Amino acid sequence: MTLQKVLLGNGETISYRERDGGEQVIVLVHGNMTSSKHWDILIDELDSKYKLYALDLRGFGESSYHTRVQGIEDFAHDLKGFVDALGLDAFHLVGWSTGGAVCMKFVVEYPGMCEKLILLASASTRGYPFYGTNADGTPDMQRRLRTIEEVENDAKTKTIQWLYDTNNREGLKSVWNALIYTHKQPDETKYEEYVTDMLTQRNLADVYYSLNRFNISGIHNGLIEGSNKAKNILIPVLVLRGDRDFVVSQQMTLEIVEDLGNATYIPLINSGHSPLIDDLSQLTQQIEAFLG
Repeated sequence: MTLQKVLLGNGETISYRERDGGEQVIVLVHGNMTSSKHWDILIDELDSKYKLYALDLRGFGESSYHTRVQGIEDFAHDLKGFVDALGLDAFHLVGWSTGGAVCMKFVVEYPGMCEKLILLASASTRGYPFYGTNADGTPDMQRRLRTIEEVENDAKTKTIQWLYDTNNREGLKSVWNALIYTHKQPDETKYEEYVTDMLTQRNLADVYYSLNRFNISGIHNGLIEGSNKAKNILIPVLVLRGDRDFVVSQQMTLEIVEDLGNATYIPLINSGHSPLIDDLSQLTQQIEAFLG
């Protein structure tokens, strides 16, 4: 599928994939260490009645990264610029992991555009905490990082950034096999394509920092006070999480359900952080049943 590009008013260029379909429009928003490429098998699987768009967020894939992201709101503003540029004013959103936070922020900031929201293995309404690292490599749960400099200099960030900087494909695979592809992996050719895609990311520390500070709940998340805007998401929301997700905890998912108040939570059986690979048919069935 050939990527197209659109120039936003803020000077960033957003690349995207488009699949023809019917009148219902779905916009797919990827997560960290991925891009629109990682939606490819779902794009092929979803019913042809859906018109699909999958964008590369700023700093991922073939999108530009002229200005550093300082918060999830920057991604949400880019998403608004993207749908405006394409003339989309009514659509469904599917946000995976970090993309879930982006979609939630979009819905609270730009009400009336998204009709239904699907959060797949999403970061919490209260963010995704980023803790310091002990000498033995374990997280220091007593030291939540606060500044972008602390995040950049943390051992976890440096390790992943080193894999990027040295084009260490096997190292990236090891990370994904330990945390995401724990039971199933893509076929060899597809996996290589995904790793090539991972290596396009230019904003790793900024994403960690943004997730760490994200909070649209009505409570303090241990780092910052929440905006209390989650309660303004009144559209139908489906929350999906694999029952053996090692990246997003069940507690984070329950926080979403609690803070939104109107969300339907369905665990995906025998799936991890990438239900697309673990059980594509189960994922597709849940999405299509919810959207109708």
